[in-house]
Amino acid sequence: MRIFNKSAILRYARRHAGAREDLLAWHAETEKAVWGSPSEIKRQFPNASVVANNRVVFNICGNRYRLIVSFAYRHKACYVKFFGSHAEYDRVDAATVDHTGVIHGKANR
Repeated sequence: MRIFNKSAILRYARRHAGAREDLLAWHAETEKAVWGSPSEIKRQFPNASVVANNRVVFNICGNRYRLIVSFAYRHKACYVKFFGSHAEYDRVDAATVDHTGVIHGKANR
């Protein structure tokens, strides 16, 4: 899969040192993958959650962190939309949050 905003993963890894190893492992696995559907992702990441708008939520560091990624299966590409602690994740809508932190037109604070 092509990850369009790879720099986001590196930025999150710097900010959340405890998640660095798992984030980089997710990145490496995803770059090698060729997923054509959510079910193919679930085979590799059984604990991932499929949500609306072609998004998948990945549990990072034993569910201490959440990573929301939008997929364009036809193009074998994805875009990281959100990464944060479980508490931060609880404050966003996984189907609408975007990489800028805007949710339904409101800044995520």
